[in-house]
Amino acid sequence: MFNLSKSNILEFTLSYDETIQLDKLARDLEDDMNRNKVALRVNKRDGTVNETFEYQKKLSKPIIDEIDKVLAEHYGFTEEELDFIINYDIKYRMGDELQTDRDE
Repeated sequence: MFNLSKSNILEFTLSYDETIQLDKLARDLEDDMNRNKVALRVNKRDGTVNETFEYQKKLSKPIIDEIDKVLAEHYGFTEEELDFIINYDIKYRMGDELQTDRDE
């Protein structure tokens, strides 16, 4: 689990024209991730209950890819560099999981 802190957000500044488009995509991403989250409930030995959510980020990949495209255009990335960014998770992080999905 990674908890995003206020300092993480405040240290990342945006100062370019794409912010309006990124604002919309960020809202779309947040809405999509909230639609796809799964509630988790853990009953502890002491009788207390810990409730949290598991976000199914892979289901929001199309929106994340759109965000990557906007950022790639702003930073002047080549098509090859953008392709690497978009497919990195698929190739290096989700390889086994995707293979399992294909086998089913």
